[in-house]
Amino acid sequence: MTSTDPQERPLPAPYDGVLVEPPGGSDVGVVVLGGSSGRFERERARVLARQGMRALAFRWFGGPGQPPGICEVPLETFTAAVDLLRDGGARRIGVLGVSKGAEAALLTAVHDPRIDAVVALSPTAWVWCNVGPGHDGRDRPQRSSWTWRGQPLPFVPMDDNWTRPAAGSGPVAIRGWYELSERTDAHLLPAAGIPVERARADLLLVAGGDDAMWPSHRYAEILTVRRRRAGLPVRLVARLDAGHRPVLPGEAPPAASPHFAYGGSASADAALGRAAWPHILAALTGTGAAG
Repeated sequence: MTSTDPQERPLPAPYDGVLVEPPGGSDVGVVVLGGSSGRFERERARVLARQGMRALAFRWFGGPGQPPGICEVPLETFTAAVDLLRDGGARRIGVLGVSKGAEAALLTAVHDPRIDAVVALSPTAWVWCNVGPGHDGRDRPQRSSWTWRGQPLPFVPMDDNWTRPAAGSGPVAIRGWYELSERTDAHLLPAAGIPVERARADLLLVAGGDDAMWPSHRYAEILTVRRRRAGLPVRLVARLDAGHRPVLPGEAPPAASPHFAYGGSASADAALGRAAWPHILAALTGTGAAG
C-alpha cells in the first residue's frame, strides 16, 4: 500500500463493515448500501474513496442483532451510519444504494434531512414486503421490509400465485413477479409509494431498461415525475440495454448468479456505469446540479 492508497479500517461494534478514507481525510461522507445479497460493498467503497470521499460500507441485515432477512429493518440502521460519518467530520452526506439498498437509501433520505444526496442504482418506486425472515425467523405472513420509529412502513406484498419457471431451467428472472404483484394489489400502491418529494437530498437515479429483477427503469421514471411535480431537482441516467447491476468505473464485473437472471450484459452494464459516473461524483460531492 502506498501513501496515496485509501486507508481502510473496521467499524466499531456492533457494525460489520469498513470505513475507507482517502489520504488526508475528507469532509464528504458516503454510506454505501448493497442489495439483497447481504454482502457489504467494500470494493465500491474503495472506488469512492479513491475519488476523495470517506465511504462507509456495512452489513445491514443478517448480522448480530439484525433480522436474518430484509424484514422490518429499522431505517434507524442507516441514520446511525450517518451519525458515524458526521461524528468523523463529514459535512456533506450522501447515500449510494443498489436495488433493496436503493430502496433503503431513498426512504432514509425521506426521514433524515441531514442527507444531502442520494444515488439510487436500480431503484424501486414502492416499499415492498420482506425478503426473507424477520427476528422471529419467519417470512410469513408477509411484512414490510422497513420500519421507522418502530412502525412498519406501508408495503406492497408479493403475489404468491406467480408461477416460477420449472426447476432446472437456469437462473430465474423475477421481474414478472413484481409486475404481477403491482397489478394484484394496485390499491396499495399509493400508500406504499416512496415519497421522494419529501426528501431534501439531491436525487440521482440510475436504471437499466433490461432489468430482469424488477422494472427499475419504469420505477425511476415514476420517482422522477414525483420529484418534478414537487419542483425538486432530479436526474435520471438510463440505458435500455442495461440490466439490474450497473458496473461503475474501477469495479470488477459481478459474478453471474446461479439463481437469478439480472438482465443486460457485461458491456451494457459497464456502459451505464460509465454514463452515470460523472453525475454520481457530482451528486455526492455537491459539485453539480442534480438536473
